[in-house]
Amino acid sequence: MKRVIIFVNGTDVNGKVLMVTHSLDELLAAAGAKFEITAKRIFTSQGGEIDDIKLIRDDDILYISSGENFISINKICSHNQLNRNSEWITLNVGGQYFTTTRNTLTKKEPMSMLARMFTETNAEHAIQPSRQDHHGAYLIDRSPTYFEPLLNYLRHGQVILDSNINIAGVLAEASFYGIEGAIRILTAMTEKEELQKEGLISLTRKDVLKAIMSTPTTAELRFQGVDFVRADLSKLDLRNINFKYAIMHHCSLAGANLSGCCFERADLSYANLQGAQLVCVKMSCANLAAANLHSCNFEDPGGLPANMEGVNLKGANLEGSNMAAVNLRVATLKNAILKNCVLRSAVLAGADLEVK
Repeated sequence: MKRVIIFVNGTDVNGKVLMVTHSLDELLAAAGAKFEITAKRIFTSQGGEIDDIKLIRDDDILYISSGENFISINKICSHNQLNRNSEWITLNVGGQYFTTTRNTLTKKEPMSMLARMFTETNAEHAIQPSRQDHHGAYLIDRSPTYFEPLLNYLRHGQVILDSNINIAGVLAEASFYGIEGAIRILTAMTEKEELQKEGLISLTRKDVLKAIMSTPTTAELRFQGVDFVRADLSKLDLRNINFKYAIMHHCSLAGANLSGCCFERADLSYANLQGAQLVCVKMSCANLAAANLHSCNFEDPGGLPANMEGVNLKGANLEGSNMAAVNLRVATLKNAILKNCVLRSAVLAGADLEVK
């Protein structure tokens, strides 16, 4: 009785040795049971289809299929070898094809999944590439919509998203592929988006400039209660703007023109106002603790005083500032630096001027 070695069509591993029985149908049924497939056709190693049991010789190497045509092992091997040696690589991500270079996939993020799949130098961390489709493209069962921004990031180092793309979805894909640089950028973008939804995002210099340019000169510009934490508003012309209750700690207003602005009960602690114009400002009960007001000008040529009644200037630096006629009634200037500060005609009734 003859025996044969059988493989699944298109493979040369995990073969099975079977006895040749009385009919071709019996052999197909036995082979199908071994490989857990529905075996319908049987081929020789050269691709010839066998339709008679008498054509089988002892120790023949045969291939069974579920009905598809014969797939040559040599063609698959040569095709795979060509792809692995090629600089250009095609990926089939969720049914969409992306073609890029090996250098793009491996250079920027050498420890990412894609880099480890296609590296030619980092053998220690290399992993086996995924299976290929009939076009030779490497199959990746992920979202193509979220993959495209990550591929572009590997190309030029920037995460650029269209308005209809969910940041969280791209972040999830970046985590799957292990693209650490993109993960950091997308995490920051996600946090910023959450703050925007909650209305907690700080306005920037760009936002202020847009508001100024779009507001007519006859209209009042109001930033009442707005968050400007750490914003850079230095050297801007911000005259007569309403910043009442604004959150401006650690904000930079150095050299800005703030004449006529309203800062009532605003938080300007640790803000930098060095060299700012503060003529006729309304700062009653504002918090300027530890703020830098070095060389500021509060004096109005027309004699109108700046109102800083009840302001907190604890530990503030007012060195060299011109504060002539300023109303500092019941203000706190404890440990404030007043060296070379002009306080001519200033109102200091009830002010705390304690110095250590």
